[in-house]
Amino acid sequence: MLVDSHCHLDFPDFAEERSDVIARARAAGIATMLTIGTRLDQFPGVRAIAETDADIWCSVGAHPHEAAEHTNFTAGDLTALAAHPKVIGIGETGLDFHYDHSPRDIQEAVFRTHITAARASGLPLIVHTRAADRETERILADEKPPAGVLHCFSSGAALAQAALDLGFYISISGIVTFRKAEELREIVHDVPLDRLLVETDAPYLAPVPYRGKRNEPAYVATTAAAVAALKDISPEELAAATTANFFRLFSKAQPPRHTAAP
Repeated sequence: MLVDSHCHLDFPDFAEERSDVIARARAAGIATMLTIGTRLDQFPGVRAIAETDADIWCSVGAHPHEAAEHTNFTAGDLTALAAHPKVIGIGETGLDFHYDHSPRDIQEAVFRTHITAARASGLPLIVHTRAADRETERILADEKPPAGVLHCFSSGAALAQAALDLGFYISISGIVTFRKAEELREIVHDVPLDRLLVETDAPYLAPVPYRGKRNEPAYVATTAAAVAALKDISPEELAAATTANFFRLFSKAQPPRHTAAP
């Protein structure tokens, strides 16, 4: 069994065939999916998808691209939304200085608001960071969130180690299969197995050999196989480890009934 620890099932890319996408994931051995909130005004749609399936969960948050439109939301607002039984994480949130779709100071303020909500709710923080390693490390060191994950990791070794030192997990996407991702592969090789997750970030970043196509949760199996090869373990061992890691981090989620402990 595998878990897709980060996907966007509410995005328009899946609107016309969402049930087929979910069925293909199940056929590929992906039993559990976490669909991610990126805007609070779109959260009801994210939550509704999670409510349709016992093994699909969701998060609540505002992507850093959207930070400028979320300055009026408080940690209390996020915490209240996170009380829903299907919400298992806060985010995605963080910093994206590659595109700078929102001013950097506002991104930081909204990021800190999410961290406060994660602390208040007891839920793990889901962090997006791009071209902002030092700033992300500084904020995490200041705030010391109780638990979290750097999703779709593509940063440097220093941020990976800083996150691990804080008890965070590192989630690996299809980027690990890209030809120019040698530095990332070296980092993945060194990350402890008990701190790794795998994800698609679907509909983005399809792994080789699907690169250039729309990504979907079924393809997390391809990413997991690549990670297993880097760790010199079997795909089955990698699947067991990353699944256990997911339910350890996102402890509010319940494993699928057929895999739950007796």
